[in-house]
Amino acid sequence: MSTYHLVDPELQPLLSQLEHPALDAQVLPAMRAQRQAAALDNAARDDGLALSMTEHSIPGQDGAPPVRVMVIAPLAVKKGRMGILHIHGGGFLMGSPEQSLPLTRLTASRQDCVVVSVDYRLSPETRFPGPLEDCFTALAWMAQYAGELGVDPRHIGVMGDSAGAGLAAGLALLARDRGAPALAFQNLMYPMLDDRTVVETDPNPITGEFIWTRESNRFGWQSYLGAEPGGEDICMYAAAARANYLGGLPPAWIGVGTLDLFLDENLEYARRLIRAGVPVALNVYPGGFHGFNGDPNADIARRARKDRQLSLSRFNPAQPGA
Repeated sequence: MSTYHLVDPELQPLLSQLEHPALDAQVLPAMRAQRQAAALDNAARDDGLALSMTEHSIPGQDGAPPVRVMVIAPLAVKKGRMGILHIHGGGFLMGSPEQSLPLTRLTASRQDCVVVSVDYRLSPETRFPGPLEDCFTALAWMAQYAGELGVDPRHIGVMGDSAGAGLAAGLALLARDRGAPALAFQNLMYPMLDDRTVVETDPNPITGEFIWTRESNRFGWQSYLGAEPGGEDICMYAAAARANYLGGLPPAWIGVGTLDLFLDENLEYARRLIRAGVPVALNVYPGGFHGFNGDPNADIARRARKDRQLSLSRFNPAQPGA
């Protein structure tokens, strides 16, 4: 069944312009290179924001390679800012801090905060737990050097989109269970949380037609796990929806469109967080497909971006009432 008629009318022009190549190991290198080249080209253009960007190489843990992070911060020196560890999306397969600059630079400026964007190792070259441990290394570094970064360690949270949001949710579980660093919030845009979506026997008939399909989802999870999705022994830190206990996690904001493949797993995760006593704000966007919030003109996309920033401001010590 085609779900095109369910797409928000303002999003339909964008959808018609996007290419939907089958995602597999053969096309992956070219897709990575194309996206990174486009991101570097965009980064060379002045967006007018008064921000600094610096790169740091953090020693890896237990013999792992160094982890590159990009720190985006307001030019004005200030202590006690909110800190955000940003984890990019890309199905565990693609992405980089450079490709996320439109989001991270806007967030650093709008929130007057410090964003640390982590360049974790990608799959299938590096499988779980490598990418997640890279994110933990970046988070631990951020907490350790909070003073030098101008960050209040009590106001550090995680933010991500898609697979990056799935890693952020897994990182929140890992930080909880390791006892540190403490997180103030989770900001999750259509998080990739559950490998069992790949093998569900009664899939939602209106989700997953556009952008991130069921076929892409299978490839992403196989690449990350190094095993068939849906098995009994998948670790909860790899797929946060696998966790039996969600208590003790930081407050979460979750945003997802009704046509997104991750709709059902996001709704279920939000329900379980609520039942575990975790404060949750959930925004569901009718007619939104995976990645819809990137549309520069559609009202639904603007609302999603505004909702996300509003959710961040609630944990920002620089904002009244935080």
